[in-house]
Amino acid sequence: MKLQRLRLASLLLLLAGVGVKPATAQEAAKQEPPSDSEGTSTIGGRKKNVWEQHRFWDRENGWLFAGVGAARTLDYFSTLNMRRRGRQEIFLTNDVVDNHPAFAAIEAATAGTSIGASYLFHRYGHHKLERWTSFVHIGLASTGAVRNYCLKTAHPKTSP
Repeated sequence: MKLQRLRLASLLLLLAGVGVKPATAQEAAKQEPPSDSEGTSTIGGRKKNVWEQHRFWDRENGWLFAGVGAARTLDYFSTLNMRRRGRQEIFLTNDVVDNHPAFAAIEAATAGTSIGASYLFHRYGHHKLERWTSFVHIGLASTGAVRNYCLKTAHPKTSP
């Protein structure tokens, strides 16, 4: 267990180190005032500020994030049902799934990660990807939950 934690910590440190750029000295850049066209886009023949296309917490995203939460909740309960029927979890270890608070935290973190990815897409102007992140997440989680409920109960083999 300690070796796994050490490996995980080393991996996270390595990933953090790869993303860091070294600080270098540079000359001060000349500041020019922004032009009128900067930060705007033409949509439907009229100019619209990029930041005013839609707010992140608008109605559609609210419903999509509620759908992600509902799909993760459905996946949580379907996985617990599957484990009670003697089936084995394939993505996580059975020990994690059988620890209900830890498994609930993993499901909540997954939903939070999906919302975070949507925010990053929104922040950088990829509004279609922002919405599609939730659509795909809802579809995959719901499909997994339906699959869990469709699995047959595992009956232990008895010897004669």
